[in-house]
Amino acid sequence: MATIKDVAKEAGVSVATVSRVINHSPKASQASIDTVNAAMRKLGYRPNAAARALVSQSTQTLGVLVHDVSDPFFGTLVKAVDNIAREAGKHILVCNGYHNAQDERQSIELLINSRCDGLVIHSKALSDEELLAYANEVKSMVLINRFIPEIAERCIALDNYKGAWIATEHLIRQGHTNIAYISSTHHIEDATQRMAGYKAALSAHHIELSESYIAYGEPEGEGGEYAMTNLLTKSIDFTAVVAYNDFMAAGALCVLDENEIAVPEKISVIGFDDVLIARYIHPRLTTVRYPIQIMAEQAAILAIKLSCGEVLKQKQSIFSPTLVQRNSVYNLNHRI
Repeated sequence: MATIKDVAKEAGVSVATVSRVINHSPKASQASIDTVNAAMRKLGYRPNAAARALVSQSTQTLGVLVHDVSDPFFGTLVKAVDNIAREAGKHILVCNGYHNAQDERQSIELLINSRCDGLVIHSKALSDEELLAYANEVKSMVLINRFIPEIAERCIALDNYKGAWIATEHLIRQGHTNIAYISSTHHIEDATQRMAGYKAALSAHHIELSESYIAYGEPEGEGGEYAMTNLLTKSIDFTAVVAYNDFMAAGALCVLDENEIAVPEKISVIGFDDVLIARYIHPRLTTVRYPIQIMAEQAAILAIKLSCGEVLKQKQSIFSPTLVQRNSVYNLNHRI
């Protein structure tokens, strides 16, 4: 493999001149640039990115950590960060954490060691203390879908509690009182907060339901199928279901269809996130919109600003979810 010394010898210039050309120094003459570039092409030489980063103090990259990039929700997040990065002349380096502490830790270490200019981190498995330690080390690290009071100005989060409350209250206003809940088996704050929002909305309307009305599954289509099957086998009387996310809702709809239970006439279903699938399944899914694209864009902008040493004026960014009404909820009041 060719070295910088080989390039200098081929071009007939000093190593310092080659270095100036590689690092786009204004001191490099056009003749030197042409000669050195020709030598690099001939020898197949590629400058050491890490070495260039040490000189320029920038790798022109943003690091991104998500749960699983194959999940369309996180695909939207990554795409939004990439759009902002490209506008700033940067590229992104993406890692998957899978809601596993060791995977998240190794991914963040990799992104830091890769000298990314800024980090957009979606971490659910690491403790606040560990994330604070990373944040103190990397001043341009921004958390998305996570709120830690000590670094509130670097957190872009959603009010998950409010989202589940909105979903449940919408069903109550449509005349439903026997409302089941399909929850994620992942032990993360999103699941805890959404469950709490569901229960709080019921309590606010003086509706008491047993724990039998709650079923669990992986936060994906198959998990929704599993949870809905469990609800049906319990033989409990329910007319509506709040799902942890749209994919679980889609899985639940499949099971209801297989059992010839009409949606929404017999059972209403409401999801959470408003991912693309919500608009195309049948019936079109009423859901709670998670503005992940806007949140990811803001996180990326914030990370870039921090990497440039800008002083933040904002205190925190907690986004509010909104209801998206489609065709999967039936108004029982119409039967009266």
